[in-house]
Amino acid sequence: MTTPAPQPELINNTGDATTGAWATRDSVTVHEAVQNGSAAVTTPALRRSFQLPTPPPTTILGYEQAKGDTVGLMLFPSDDNAASPDISWSYTGFDMFRQWLAQAEGFTLAKMDGFGGDRPWHSVSTTLAPLLNHPDDNGPDLPPTQCAAMLPRLETILHRRRPDDSEPVLRRRLADVSQLITVLRYCVAKDIALTFG
Repeated sequence: MTTPAPQPELINNTGDATTGAWATRDSVTVHEAVQNGSAAVTTPALRRSFQLPTPPPTTILGYEQAKGDTVGLMLFPSDDNAASPDISWSYTGFDMFRQWLAQAEGFTLAKMDGFGGDRPWHSVSTTLAPLLNHPDDNGPDLPPTQCAAMLPRLETILHRRRPDDSEPVLRRRLADVSQLITVLRYCVAKDIALTFG
């Protein structure tokens, strides 16, 4: 019979047992503990802890977001398989991604009908229109034929330019394109629609 290993002594770094973040006295590496939305960091060199400030609630889309909640959008295959690939953004992140894609296609999304402008969608020629001119959520699923039609253009955008370390936004956009390609390929291979939710 084995005896359980002794548990390290926990210390409260804030002096408040109900909301404090905890760290062990035996921490050997930088450790970030999260409890009730606050975090404490123990630095090994000084064996000292400090409390990180709790971020204020975020206001998104006209309502206050509760601490810990996330508001966003996910694109996923409509196969009800939790293991299938997906991609997600905050609504703001998805908006920035679509603006970047529209710019790559040679037009400004904000000038388009439905995005604050009056330029009709039939005036632009892009296979990405089903993605760019789609409601953020609760819109129609994109059928596998539309997924397949978007793939060549997304692959061209992905391989057109390689970012360096000084371009973190471009790296993020290309990583999003790469993941979206993975999701679209899955939809085409399984002959299933892409869902916005």
